Amino acid sequence: MPISAAEPLLEVAGLSTGYGKIGVLRGVDLTVGAAEVVALLGPNGAGKTTLLRAVSGLLPWSGRVRFAGRDLAGLGPRETAQAGLVHVIEGHRVFTQLAVHDNLLLAGYDLPRGERAARVEEVFVLFPEIAAKRHERAAALSGGQQQILAVAQGLVRRPRLLMLDEPSAGLSPVLVDRVLIVAQRLREAGTAVLLVEQLIEKALALADRIYALARGSIVLEAKAGEPDLPARLEQAYMATAPRAS
Repeated sequence: MPISAAEPLLEVAGLSTGYGKIGVLRGVDLTVGAAEVVALLGPNGAGKTTLLRAVSGLLPWSGRVRFAGRDLAGLGPRETAQAGLVHVIEGHRVFTQLAVHDNLLLAGYDLPRGERAARVEEVFVLFPEIAAKRHERAAALSGGQQQILAVAQGLVRRPRLLMLDEPSAGLSPVLVDRVLIVAQRLREAGTAVLLVEQLIEKALALADRIYALARGSIVLEAKAGEPDLPARLEQAYMATAPRAS
């Protein structure tokens, strides 16, 4: 189903979810447009990772999630990835006993062989750090290089929307900038990005819009270039912080 100019690529409405009986998110509304970078900011424990896990099918949820005009209710991670929504999970989720090249081939397991090989070479061009180690086991990579490999796995899918959860975690400043430059190139090529990031200045420099989460709810939505945004973010977080007894 084609998307109209006014329809967002991703639409989250009234989403609530959690872990068992523990509620984490309550009535979250969020949209991401085609070829748009949206940053999801907030303090630790606000529910940012939980939101990505729900959208990608790793957690059950109530409310409404639509992607490219399709209702995602009941879909798991495999189906959402096949639809073009790829979630790069925080924490270097790679196959450490397999070679770097094989990790990338596995990311495109359901693609025709020639197409899969071409996409792997595309991401090697983007990340020469791991291209130079293509035949080494992923266990031999540094933590930062494993994070790069995890992002590269997502790019093999050529997603319409790439959700990045803390891509800067464990990376040197040089590699952080490399990942964010790739995110910028993705936007220019027509791929949307939903970015969870603790480096607020980096996120604001990249994003078109931001949402701020605190205590399971959206507390601020703004364009990334609006004045005094860091101060407004701090005020939004403080306004939802529990009062000391």
